[in-house]
Amino acid sequence: MQARATESTYHYHVIRRAIERIDAADGRILSLDDLAGEMRMSPAHFQRLFSRWVGVSPKRYQQYLALAHARTLLREKFTTLEAAAGAGLSGSGRLHDLFIRWEAMSPGAFARKGAGLEIAYGFFASPFGEALAMGTDRGLCGLAFTEETGRAESLADLSARWPEATFVEAPARLASGVRAVFCQSGTADLHLMGAPFQIKVWEALLRIPSGRVTTYSEIARAIGHPRAVRAVGTAVGRNPISFLIPCHRALRKSGGLGGYHWGLPVKRAMLAWESARDDSEIRKLHSQ
Repeated sequence: MQARATESTYHYHVIRRAIERIDAADGRILSLDDLAGEMRMSPAHFQRLFSRWVGVSPKRYQQYLALAHARTLLREKFTTLEAAAGAGLSGSGRLHDLFIRWEAMSPGAFARKGAGLEIAYGFFASPFGEALAMGTDRGLCGLAFTEETGRAESLADLSARWPEATFVEAPARLASGVRAVFCQSGTADLHLMGAPFQIKVWEALLRIPSGRVTTYSEIARAIGHPRAVRAVGTAVGRNPISFLIPCHRALRKSGGLGGYHWGLPVKRAMLAWESARDDSEIRKLHSQ
């Protein structure tokens, strides 16, 4: 597990550097030799690393990482939340949709700001850099990414959401849940700790299939508050369980990425990672 996690973090850092280099190219597709040289790797090693991480070539991956990819997702892979709900959470058959179990904190318990709760936390490697996980005895309640914000700021951010709770560093208590999230091994139990409106928004996010996207206005309509787009955006930004509750799949109606609490490079990497794996699975099915 630790060796695999360390390798995943290494992959993330290579891809993060590649994202920055691709952005600097202003839309020009860089050759394999150019990118490999920037990453100080041989072309063959760089190609293998990329293919192992996302299932597609570096050239194809650059196309997924382009800012225009968000607009392509909205045009070709937009899904209404009603349709997703009708198909069931496992309709896509991919990523976390098959193994989430969750329960929400009661409004009264939320109002107590975590009083009486012990929340374990730990830092773990992930495909998107180092992750901070938090959890109660009922399941994961927090998941953040530290690459853009740093450990101290990420820990302070999540902890401030439940200021009366007791926090203890105990990564062993969270390891199985984190493994389920990033290795798809086992079941991820979630403990949603938020205000009633926030939880409605997070429930809607859970209905977005992997490889698909939606808009803030669509989420507002799906939860019965079509004019509350700004409030929905705030609730999306306050999602404490990033990636697993897929706030990265919420885009502006224009196709813009919008913000992302843990940094836009992380959001872009998540969308590219899911899109590449989604298309890779489709190609595998067609080849059978």
